[in-house]
Amino acid sequence: MIVLRSVREIDSIRKAGRIAALTLEKLKKHARAGISTAELDAIAGDEILSHNGLPAFKGYKGFPANACISINEEVVHGIPSARKLSNGDIVSIDIGVKYKDYFADAAVTIGIGAISEDAKRLITVTEESLNAGIDKAIPGNRLSDVSCAIQSRVEANGFSVVRAFVGHGIGTKIHEEPEVPNFGRPGTGPRIQQGMVIAIEPMVNAGSFEIEVLKDGWTAVTKDRGLSAHFEHTIAVTGDKAEIMTV
Repeated sequence: MIVLRSVREIDSIRKAGRIAALTLEKLKKHARAGISTAELDAIAGDEILSHNGLPAFKGYKGFPANACISINEEVVHGIPSARKLSNGDIVSIDIGVKYKDYFADAAVTIGIGAISEDAKRLITVTEESLNAGIDKAIPGNRLSDVSCAIQSRVEANGFSVVRAFVGHGIGTKIHEEPEVPNFGRPGTGPRIQQGMVIAIEPMVNAGSFEIEVLKDGWTAVTKDRGLSAHFEHTIAVTGDKAEIMTV
């Protein structure tokens, strides 16, 4: 069932989203060559708690960390560790926040030091595809209009959209209905309505869309070991447009 949220509920999600945004901004400042992903994870946890939020991912289905931090060919769900970032890496950081019983979810991909032109283009196109999807999240459209806009932007630039993971509804749980794929034909799926809150999150591979999960049971990597990028915003449909909650 898709839950349409009240103004009060959306305000709580907006506050959770602001904490997620502040946390990502802090992590972007600290993400540099030589820092470990475990150190970044500790910074994420401290920042979320400092704003009276809770890290939504820690303990979720057994996930052991505050943030998902995925490097290069890692698509999503990378587990923070002693591994240190290096110049030329691209790093995807995914943050979930709980604030007063409501959730928000956001992700960003950044480059460490000097990165390749191909990596820069992958990051740019992935963020552009997120924005293209958000532009379609308006009352009267279908959810697949969001999906198609993302896929079209990605594939027009020669990249591929991951099929195994999708966006989702969000509110009093981190993952709710509906699923929001990043691919599909326009004009199908649930109608977008005021009060709908969803997390839109394109995951885009430089090569094939195929992925596999490593032996840790969490880290998803590209099957061809090409680069992958990930951007995400939690948005609420308010009035005649989508409002980004995670800014």
